Amino acid sequence: MPTAILSPDETAQYRAQGYVIPRFHLPPEMVKDLQTTLDALIRANPDVRPEKLVSAHIEGKQHGKNDDGVAGTRKFLDLAMYPPLVDMVSQVIGPDVALWGCQVFCKPAAHGFETPWRQDGQYWPMRPLATCTVWIAIEPSLKSNGCLRVIPGSHLAKVLHPHLHEDRQDLVLNQRMADDTFNEDEAVDLELQPGQMSLHDVYMIHGAKANTSGLRRTGVALRYMPTTSHFDRSLHPAAGKTGLALNFATRPLWLLKGKDACGLNDFTVGHT
Repeated sequence: MPTAILSPDETAQYRAQGYVIPRFHLPPEMVKDLQTTLDALIRANPDVRPEKLVSAHIEGKQHGKNDDGVAGTRKFLDLAMYPPLVDMVSQVIGPDVALWGCQVFCKPAAHGFETPWRQDGQYWPMRPLATCTVWIAIEPSLKSNGCLRVIPGSHLAKVLHPHLHEDRQDLVLNQRMADDTFNEDEAVDLELQPGQMSLHDVYMIHGAKANTSGLRRTGVALRYMPTTSHFDRSLHPAAGKTGLALNFATRPLWLLKGKDACGLNDFTVGHT
Protein backbone atom coordinates (compact mmCIF):
# COMPACT_ATOMS: atom_id res chain seq x y z
CA MET A 1 0.00 0.00 0.00
CA PRO A 2 1.28 3.52 -0.79
CA THR A 3 2.03 5.90 2.05
CA ALA A 4 -1.10 7.97 2.74
CA ILE A 5 0.09 11.43 1.70
CA LEU A 6 -3.42 12.46 0.67
CA SER A 7 -6.16 12.47 3.27
CA PRO A 8 -9.42 10.57 2.58
CA ASP A 9 -11.13 13.93 1.95
CA GLU A 10 -8.44 14.89 -0.58
CA THR A 11 -8.69 11.64 -2.52
CA ALA A 12 -12.49 11.97 -2.48
CA GLN A 13 -12.25 15.50 -3.90
CA TYR A 14 -9.88 14.35 -6.65
CA ARG A 15 -12.29 11.62 -7.72
CA ALA A 16 -15.41 13.80 -7.52
CA GLN A 17 -14.07 17.07 -8.91
CA GLY A 18 -11.04 15.96 -10.94
CA TYR A 19 -8.53 18.06 -9.03
CA VAL A 20 -7.20 18.73 -5.55
CA ILE A 21 -4.71 21.03 -3.84
CA PRO A 22 -3.25 18.77 -1.15
CA ARG A 23 -2.01 19.94 2.22
CA PHE A 24 1.33 18.32 1.36
CA HIS A 25 3.95 20.66 -0.10
CA LEU A 26 7.63 20.58 -0.93
CA PRO A 27 10.12 21.56 1.76
CA PRO A 28 11.61 25.07 1.40
CA GLU A 29 15.11 23.83 0.56
CA MET A 30 13.74 21.85 -2.40
CA VAL A 31 11.83 24.89 -3.65
CA LYS A 32 14.93 27.07 -3.45
CA ASP A 33 16.94 24.50 -5.41
CA LEU A 34 14.19 24.26 -8.05
CA GLN A 35 14.19 28.03 -8.47
CA THR A 36 17.94 27.93 -9.14
CA THR A 37 17.43 25.00 -11.54
CA LEU A 38 14.67 26.91 -13.35
CA ASP A 39 16.91 29.88 -14.06
CA ALA A 40 19.65 27.56 -15.35
CA LEU A 41 17.11 25.75 -17.58
CA ILE A 42 15.96 29.03 -19.13
CA ARG A 43 19.55 30.12 -19.76
CA ALA A 44 20.29 26.77 -21.41
CA ASN A 45 17.34 27.17 -23.82
CA PRO A 46 17.48 30.75 -25.15
CA ASP A 47 15.63 29.80 -28.36
CA VAL A 48 12.66 28.12 -26.59
CA ARG A 49 9.73 30.09 -25.19
CA PRO A 50 9.86 29.52 -21.40
CA GLU A 51 6.19 28.38 -21.45
CA LYS A 52 7.21 25.53 -23.79
CA LEU A 53 10.05 23.77 -21.95
CA VAL A 54 8.87 20.24 -22.83
CA SER A 55 10.64 17.21 -21.33
CA ALA A 56 12.67 19.40 -19.00
CA HIS A 57 13.55 16.22 -17.07
CA ILE A 58 15.46 14.65 -19.99
CA GLU A 59 19.12 15.53 -20.34
CA GLY A 60 20.34 16.41 -23.82
CA LYS A 61 20.84 13.73 -26.48
CA GLN A 62 21.00 15.46 -29.87
CA HIS A 63 23.24 18.52 -30.05
CA GLY A 64 22.82 18.97 -26.31
CA LYS A 65 19.00 18.79 -26.49
CA ASN A 66 16.49 15.99 -25.98
CA ASP A 67 14.26 14.84 -28.84
CA ASP A 68 11.61 17.36 -27.81
CA GLY A 69 14.04 20.18 -28.53
CA VAL A 70 14.94 21.20 -24.96
CA ALA A 71 18.21 20.94 -23.04
CA GLY A 72 16.79 19.37 -19.88
CA THR A 73 18.21 18.59 -16.46
CA ARG A 74 18.35 15.56 -14.20
CA LYS A 75 17.06 17.68 -11.31
CA PHE A 76 13.52 17.69 -12.67
CA LEU A 77 13.70 13.92 -13.09
CA ASP A 78 14.80 13.63 -9.46
CA LEU A 79 11.80 15.78 -8.51
CA ALA A 80 9.42 13.51 -10.43
CA MET A 81 10.91 10.49 -8.64
CA TYR A 82 10.57 12.09 -5.18
CA PRO A 83 8.93 9.27 -3.16
CA PRO A 84 6.19 11.37 -1.48
CA LEU A 85 4.99 12.54 -4.92
CA VAL A 86 4.98 9.00 -6.33
CA ASP A 87 3.13 7.68 -3.27
CA MET A 88 0.58 10.49 -3.51
CA VAL A 89 -0.07 9.77 -7.20
CA SER A 90 -0.38 6.07 -6.45
CA GLN A 91 -3.27 6.87 -4.14
CA VAL A 92 -5.34 8.17 -7.04
CA ILE A 93 -4.20 6.09 -10.05
CA GLY A 94 -3.29 2.77 -8.45
CA PRO A 95 -0.20 0.76 -7.46
CA ASP A 96 1.52 0.62 -10.88
CA VAL A 97 2.91 4.04 -11.78
CA ALA A 98 5.02 5.25 -14.71
CA LEU A 99 6.46 8.68 -15.36
CA TRP A 100 6.10 9.69 -19.00
CA GLY A 101 6.35 13.49 -19.12
CA CYS A 102 7.42 16.75 -17.55
CA GLN A 103 6.94 20.30 -18.77
CA VAL A 104 7.97 23.61 -17.28
CA PHE A 105 5.44 26.39 -17.87
CA CYS A 106 7.21 29.68 -17.16
CA LYS A 107 5.12 32.73 -18.03
CA PRO A 108 7.31 35.85 -18.13
CA ALA A 109 6.07 39.02 -16.48
CA ALA A 110 4.05 41.32 -18.76
CA HIS A 111 3.99 39.04 -21.81
CA GLY A 112 3.41 35.46 -20.66
CA PHE A 113 1.36 33.46 -23.17
CA GLU A 114 -2.20 32.26 -22.61
CA THR A 115 -2.79 28.53 -22.27
CA PRO A 116 -6.18 27.89 -23.94
CA TRP A 117 -8.96 25.86 -22.36
CA ARG A 118 -8.31 22.24 -23.22
CA GLN A 119 -8.28 18.64 -22.05
CA ASP A 120 -4.86 17.01 -21.82
CA GLY A 121 -6.11 13.82 -23.42
CA GLN A 122 -6.41 15.73 -26.71
CA TYR A 123 -2.60 15.68 -26.93
CA TRP A 124 -1.47 12.38 -25.43
CA PRO A 125 -0.94 8.85 -26.82
CA MET A 126 -1.74 6.48 -23.96
CA ARG A 127 -4.73 4.15 -24.34
CA PRO A 128 -6.92 4.01 -22.44
CA LEU A 129 -6.41 7.68 -21.57
CA ALA A 130 -5.22 7.94 -17.99
CA THR A 131 -2.82 10.36 -16.34
CA CYS A 132 -2.52 12.27 -13.11
CA THR A 133 -0.68 15.57 -13.55
CA VAL A 134 1.07 17.01 -10.52
CA TRP A 135 1.46 20.77 -11.13
CA ILE A 136 4.02 22.22 -8.70
CA ALA A 137 4.42 25.96 -8.23
CA ILE A 138 8.06 27.05 -8.36
CA GLU A 139 7.06 30.70 -8.07
CA PRO A 140 3.76 32.26 -6.90
CA SER A 141 0.89 31.26 -9.18
CA LEU A 142 -1.96 33.74 -8.68
CA LYS A 143 -5.03 35.02 -10.46
CA SER A 144 -3.10 38.19 -11.21
CA ASN A 145 -0.33 36.38 -13.11
CA GLY A 146 -2.22 33.64 -14.90
CA CYS A 147 -2.66 30.72 -12.49
CA LEU A 148 -4.14 27.40 -13.56
CA ARG A 149 -7.96 27.37 -13.82
CA VAL A 150 -10.16 24.26 -13.80
CA ILE A 151 -13.79 23.30 -14.42
CA PRO A 152 -14.69 21.05 -11.45
CA GLY A 153 -16.30 17.74 -12.37
CA SER A 154 -15.57 18.10 -16.07
CA HIS A 155 -13.65 14.81 -16.04
CA LEU A 156 -16.51 12.63 -14.89
CA ALA A 157 -17.95 11.65 -18.27
CA LYS A 158 -14.47 10.64 -19.55
CA VAL A 159 -15.25 12.25 -22.90
CA LEU A 160 -12.89 14.30 -25.06
CA HIS A 161 -14.81 17.31 -26.33
CA PRO A 162 -14.16 19.00 -29.71
CA HIS A 163 -11.01 21.12 -29.89
CA LEU A 164 -10.38 23.76 -32.53
CA HIS A 165 -6.97 24.57 -34.00
CA GLU A 166 -5.73 28.15 -33.71
CA ASP A 167 -2.75 29.15 -35.83
CA ARG A 168 -1.42 31.79 -33.44
CA GLN A 169 2.04 32.57 -32.13
CA ASP A 170 0.92 33.95 -28.75
CA LEU A 171 -0.43 30.70 -27.26
CA VAL A 172 1.31 27.96 -25.29
CA LEU A 173 -0.82 25.36 -27.09
CA ASN A 174 -2.75 25.66 -30.34
CA GLN A 175 -5.74 23.44 -29.56
CA ARG A 176 -8.66 25.24 -27.87
CA MET A 177 -11.94 23.73 -26.72
CA ALA A 178 -15.07 24.89 -28.49
CA ASP A 179 -16.83 27.53 -26.37
CA ASP A 180 -20.16 25.70 -26.20
CA THR A 181 -18.72 22.56 -24.56
CA PHE A 182 -18.30 24.03 -21.06
CA ASN A 183 -19.30 26.96 -18.87
CA GLU A 184 -16.37 29.23 -18.01
CA ASP A 185 -18.41 30.77 -15.19
CA GLU A 186 -17.82 27.53 -13.27
CA ALA A 187 -14.02 27.94 -13.35
CA VAL A 188 -11.99 27.73 -10.14
CA ASP A 189 -8.63 29.52 -9.90
CA LEU A 190 -5.92 27.34 -8.33
CA GLU A 191 -3.72 29.87 -6.57
CA LEU A 192 -0.50 28.34 -5.26
CA GLN A 193 2.54 29.52 -3.35
CA PRO A 194 6.01 28.08 -4.15
CA GLY A 195 6.14 24.43 -3.12
CA GLN A 196 2.38 23.98 -3.20
CA MET A 197 0.85 21.80 -5.89
CA SER A 198 -2.36 20.67 -7.52
CA LEU A 199 -3.28 17.30 -9.01
CA HIS A 200 -5.64 16.96 -11.96
CA ASP A 201 -7.13 14.23 -14.12
CA VAL A 202 -6.43 13.68 -17.82
CA TYR A 203 -10.02 14.62 -18.77
CA MET A 204 -10.15 17.77 -16.64
CA ILE A 205 -11.02 20.94 -18.58
CA HIS A 206 -8.43 23.56 -17.64
CA GLY A 207 -6.54 26.57 -18.92
CA ALA A 208 -4.70 29.71 -17.83
CA LYS A 209 -4.91 33.35 -18.79
CA ALA A 210 -2.01 35.35 -20.20
CA ASN A 211 0.35 36.90 -17.67
CA THR A 212 0.16 40.67 -18.03
CA SER A 213 1.33 41.34 -14.47
CA GLY A 214 4.77 42.33 -13.26
CA LEU A 215 5.31 38.92 -11.57
CA ARG A 216 6.69 35.89 -13.40
CA ARG A 217 4.66 32.69 -12.96
CA THR A 218 6.28 29.26 -13.13
CA GLY A 219 5.11 25.72 -12.51
CA VAL A 220 6.37 22.28 -13.46
CA ALA A 221 3.84 19.69 -14.61
CA LEU A 222 4.82 16.08 -13.86
CA ARG A 223 2.88 13.47 -15.84
CA TYR A 224 2.21 10.04 -14.31
CA MET A 225 0.16 7.22 -15.83
CA PRO A 226 -1.07 3.89 -14.49
CA THR A 227 0.61 1.05 -16.36
CA THR A 228 -2.79 -0.48 -16.99
CA SER A 229 -2.58 1.94 -19.95
CA HIS A 230 -0.30 1.57 -22.96
CA PHE A 231 1.90 4.48 -24.03
CA ASP A 232 1.33 3.84 -27.74
CA ARG A 233 4.21 5.39 -29.66
CA SER A 234 2.45 4.85 -32.99
CA LEU A 235 -0.22 7.42 -32.12
CA HIS A 236 0.12 11.10 -33.01
CA PRO A 237 -2.75 12.96 -31.29
CA ALA A 238 -3.54 16.45 -32.57
CA ALA A 239 -1.67 15.56 -35.79
CA GLY A 240 1.35 17.70 -34.97
CA LYS A 241 -0.74 20.84 -34.49
CA THR A 242 -0.11 21.28 -30.78
CA GLY A 243 2.20 24.27 -30.88
CA LEU A 244 4.85 22.19 -29.11
CA ALA A 245 7.79 20.13 -30.33
CA LEU A 246 6.77 16.59 -29.32
CA ASN A 247 8.37 13.27 -30.25
CA PHE A 248 6.46 10.51 -28.49
CA ALA A 249 8.25 7.86 -30.59
CA THR A 250 11.47 8.37 -28.61
CA ARG A 251 10.03 9.64 -25.31
CA PRO A 252 11.50 7.60 -22.42
CA LEU A 253 9.28 6.14 -19.72
CA TRP A 254 10.25 5.32 -16.14
CA LEU A 255 8.53 2.61 -14.10
CA LEU A 256 8.41 4.18 -10.64
CA LYS A 257 6.17 1.80 -8.70
CA GLY A 258 4.79 -1.70 -9.21
CA LYS A 259 4.86 -3.48 -12.56
CA ASP A 260 3.89 -2.94 -16.20
CA ALA A 261 0.32 -4.10 -15.67
CA CYS A 262 -0.70 -4.08 -19.36
CA GLY A 263 2.56 -5.67 -20.52
CA LEU A 264 2.83 -3.34 -23.54
CA ASN A 265 4.96 -0.45 -22.32
CA ASP A 266 8.57 -0.11 -23.46
CA PHE A 267 10.86 1.21 -20.74
CA THR A 268 14.03 1.02 -22.86
CA VAL A 269 13.21 3.43 -25.72
CA GLY A 270 14.83 6.84 -25.32
CA HIS A 271 17.18 5.86 -22.51
CA THR A 272 20.92 6.25 -23.02
